[in-house]
Amino acid sequence: QEPLVESGGGLVQAGGSLRLSCAASGRTFSSSAMGWFRQAPGKREFVAAISGSARNTAYADSVKGRFTISRDNAENTVYLQMNSLKPEDTAVYICAARGFPSTRTMSSDYDYWGQGTQVTVSS
Repeated sequence: QEPLVESGGGLVQAGGSLRLSCAASGRTFSSSAMGWFRQAPGKREFVAAISGSARNTAYADSVKGRFTISRDNAENTVYLQMNSLKPEDTAVYICAARGFPSTRTMSSDYDYWGQGTQVTVSS
């Protein structure tokens, strides 16, 4: 199992920014596509994903142009830069890893999950 530990969540006003980090252990990080999902009461939704090489990314329509996913394979870390935050972005943000390098948007395609970090956006 590949432990994933998120950090960087918090309380921010609408229009503000946060940067989430997800640190992974294990020797296969660069071979793993990484994703961010968010969990609000009653639903889990895809936010962003990045391929193992970082050449390919994918975003949910609701965050395109506001969020940016990136990774540092030397540091085994994936990031989610969130700008222009809205109250509807409030959720627990969860990092996930796949056993393959290609991006996917379905939660069922991910093998390992972190515990999540709370993001709260006030209006």
